[in-house]
Amino acid sequence: MEREAAAHLPVLVDEVTFLLRPRRGGWVVDGTIGMGGHAERLLEAGGADTRLLGIDNDPEALECAGRRLARFGDRVRLHKGSFGDVGAHASLAGVSRAAAVLLDLGMSSYQLDASGRGFSFLKDEPLDMRFDPTRGRTAADLLKDATEAELARILFEYGEERHARRIAKHIVERRRRSPLTVTADLVAAVKAGVPRAAWSRRTHVATRTFQALRMAVNDEPEALLNALDAAPALLERGGRLGVISFHSGEDRAVKRAFRALKTRGFAELEPSPVVPCDDEIHGNPRARSAKLRVLERLEAA
Repeated sequence: MEREAAAHLPVLVDEVTFLLRPRRGGWVVDGTIGMGGHAERLLEAGGADTRLLGIDNDPEALECAGRRLARFGDRVRLHKGSFGDVGAHASLAGVSRAAAVLLDLGMSSYQLDASGRGFSFLKDEPLDMRFDPTRGRTAADLLKDATEAELARILFEYGEERHARRIAKHIVERRRRSPLTVTADLVAAVKAGVPRAAWSRRTHVATRTFQALRMAVNDEPEALLNALDAAPALLERGGRLGVISFHSGEDRAVKRAFRALKTRGFAELEPSPVVPCDDEIHGNPRARSAKLRVLERLEAA
């Protein structure tokens, strides 16, 4: 238990706890519960009258969250599924109104380092990338079947990769010789497609490509749009929705959705997102791109 908790450092956990903790008890809905780090802190801060519904597509993450949160007993309910279906999961759990809803769109350290599903370019693993390894097509399937134009679109739209067309071309050329089945195959295609002079000194050259393929495999952009449509309706008066995003495309979607709700009795707490401090980034470099936006319901539904 302690090893699992230590393996995952929830980003912006102090800020999330301060901004989203229920002041008068009630339901917290964690649509992407992961390893349960944020959920644990919110349950502690909210007190005995706070209950939590945790949702995640990753069955291994749910098992870990269940162990981590076991001490809270029947105050916790865990559902397997997509955060895009947050409204349906809330209904099934009997949650009509929530004091807080949280969506952390990042990966857990466990998924990157120990899941064996090819989320990280630092290990040679099968190109799976599914949060739920029992359903849907894998990243290897996508790389085998997608056209060059479709691959380029995915890399550009989801990864904001400037060399998307060149990388897509090299992926197609390589798969003609043999399928791309492990992470090393994909890394080699990316390195061949990006001019050496364009490699970043701060991040691995394949970072954006791996991000884009993971998002496509798990249909994350569509899930985010669905969640941003459903989650605000769950909030009670004074309830807050927090979303932690990790790249500009996600943050733009959150920003647009929040601003569109201004005329419907909602308000964003701050015009600019909350970002990690230098100390947090030093202790957890993966937090460096995190941005937290928080929406509050001002009027009763």
